[in-house]
Amino acid sequence: MSKVVDQSFVDLVRRSQLIEEDQLSKFLANYEIEHGQELPERQEALAEALVEAELLTDWQVDKLLAGKHRGFILGKYKLLGQLGKGGMSTVYLAEHVLMCARRAIKVLPKNRVKNSTYLDRFRIEARAAAKLDDPNIVRAYDIDQEGDTHYLVMEYVEGQDLHLLVKDKGALEFESAADYIAQVACGLEHAHQMGLIHRDIKPANCLLDTNGVVKLLDMGLARITGDEASLTLDNIENVLGTADYLAPEQALNSHQADQRSDIYSLGCTLYFLLTGHPPYPEGSISERLLKHQVEPAPSILKERPDIPPILHHICEKMMAKDPKERYHSAGEISERIRDWLGDRGSDVKDSGMGSRTGSGVGSDVFSRFAQSLNRTASESTGGSKVLPADGSLKSPTKGGPGEEADLSLAPLEEEQKLEKKPEGTEVEHNTDDLTSSMEETISEISPRSLIEETLAKREQAELAYARFRRQPGEIDPLRPPGFSPPSYGTPAWVYVVIGLGMLAVLGVVLLLASS
Repeated sequence: MSKVVDQSFVDLVRRSQLIEEDQLSKFLANYEIEHGQELPERQEALAEALVEAELLTDWQVDKLLAGKHRGFILGKYKLLGQLGKGGMSTVYLAEHVLMCARRAIKVLPKNRVKNSTYLDRFRIEARAAAKLDDPNIVRAYDIDQEGDTHYLVMEYVEGQDLHLLVKDKGALEFESAADYIAQVACGLEHAHQMGLIHRDIKPANCLLDTNGVVKLLDMGLARITGDEASLTLDNIENVLGTADYLAPEQALNSHQADQRSDIYSLGCTLYFLLTGHPPYPEGSISERLLKHQVEPAPSILKERPDIPPILHHICEKMMAKDPKERYHSAGEISERIRDWLGDRGSDVKDSGMGSRTGSGVGSDVFSRFAQSLNRTASESTGGSKVLPADGSLKSPTKGGPGEEADLSLAPLEEEQKLEKKPEGTEVEHNTDDLTSSMEETISEISPRSLIEETLAKREQAELAYARFRRQPGEIDPLRPPGFSPPSYGTPAWVYVVIGLGMLAVLGVVLLLASS
């Protein structure tokens, strides 16, 4: 009887298409030889043997033992396990059947497909992720549909998110926390340059891989700058994001959120990494949202009195209630943290992909796309780059509202060549340019006097000092709040009191002598 039960389990494995027929037959033949030509008495034993042979995963076995054999194959991918589950989707670990490459696949539940709003949100996320190509952002490779199942294929990052990391290990060291935030800021700067506002920056959306590289994920709530066809307008949803990390202005209207809103959420994430909890960990959602509006966050100094003043100031500036008082860009945050870490003999973890604008799939295309945005904005403002009053990054439009922006890619370096002159024409040379060029060449190779070298060294020292000089409003690490300089020697008021006392004694003596 047990043999029949075991054979039914084998039939489930065959119908699931998880194992190739030749692999399964070879496994069963070897198993029967090793165990006396008999299948195990319990189907769980056969399942364990398949897991040990790395033909099945624990998650697959649990589903098969429950009698389920459908849904393991999704297009070109084989599902290996479940990585997470949220309100609008489930994320699975999958493997490409032919390439054997592991991917993370976000699947929209079938019951959500009937709701066009959720399907629109899913497509918005795919469009948002497709615009990005940065080593500090989880890449999206493909979006597809299998029947009524819609799914997004993404890069699989082996590691854990920063929320779980802090929950497991507690508050992080100052340098580690700063390193992770600087990496997220790099990815965030790229997203902002591509015209995307994330709107859901939090520790759980920051994945730390086994090489120490942090990658930002989940563009499900991202807003594409200039794209007002947002599903939240259809649902009359004004609040999007996570309450513990939501910027004050984003809580009032998520559609007005800009890059500075992401910077506030990133500041709350740094606060979490340094303290082990969000700025306002207690109360209902409404109470926490209200605290983000009006109540200053409890000082990190209460729990980490040894926090470096500059790092403390960076966190507080990111979490300023007024968007105008925050950093103007995520790139500025990354640069500031890099300077601080460099001053302490440390550095931000390298993603291992070299230059951020010259590595990775399609990175040259995206960098030229960003350059075209900057160039178009510069030309339209007379050569200066102007940030709109709301801080958002908007693409210039060719016509009226709703028209597509006419953006051209920046020319490749190989294409930037001088036009060929017709034969027989003389090339004119500017003698002034040649003279200045020769003077520069001569000045480079001529020896300098001792006085000139001394002045040059002093100028270099001043430039090096200016790099680490405090910015306006930044805390002086040598004079923190409440600092009072020490006094040396006897205070002047002591001499005044002694002099007055001597005059009083002299007056009394004279009065007694006269009487």
